Amino acid sequence: MAMLDAMKLTSPLRAIAVAAALAISALTSAGAQATTGAVDLARFEPEIQHFEALDRASPPPQGGVVFVGSSSFRVWTGLAADFPGVPVLNRGFGGSTLPEVNHYAARIVLAYRPHLVVLYAGDNDLGAGRSPEDVLADYRTFVALVHRALPATRIVFVSIKPSPSRWPLVGRMREANRLVRAETMRDSLQSYVDVFTPMLRADGRPKPELFQADSLHMTRAGYLIWRERLAGVVR
Repeated sequence: MAMLDAMKLTSPLRAIAVAAALAISALTSAGAQATTGAVDLARFEPEIQHFEALDRASPPPQGGVVFVGSSSFRVWTGLAADFPGVPVLNRGFGGSTLPEVNHYAARIVLAYRPHLVVLYAGDNDLGAGRSPEDVLADYRTFVALVHRALPATRIVFVSIKPSPSRWPLVGRMREANRLVRAETMRDSLQSYVDVFTPMLRADGRPKPELFQADSLHMTRAGYLIWRERLAGVVR
């Protein structure tokens, strides 16, 4: 499936995407699919095809900064304005999980040959009942995919945020964040940005003003914290 999808891309991107699709195939055949659970990896295909249509109409520059992950990025409508002068490209989609980001990496990350990838994922994974260890395993797969195709590209993992609607999972959030942070410290091309801590009140509970009525997605105040925390690495 990934190979066929990659062939839909325009010629300048096709060779990169095909090579990346082969890498994804190799990794999944080696066992990366073991943690996908019941996730339908094709459920966001229309959104990915929409990105590809945008790329055909107006090809984005190569070598920029790609933001990829779930809806916390997808609904960050002020992303470009928050990082003026930086060639950012928002490829957040749906309510995606890490296996889905990995599934589409060839088409919405590697094809642009970014020098920096900013990843927000793992939140929906925990919400779907997956474990912190699953999050770590799939993050490692993502890093392997990126660095097999683009060995010099930096990767920034944005910590799982403390959403009030998922507060019963706070222990799993903390553990997933701890595991991924430790993983990023093993490699100078990886970084971990903590947005969890500054989104808490003094009593250790989430700041309600940072979240919309669904207690999951963020208000502008939440994104201002993210912008501040990412300012030093997104360039």
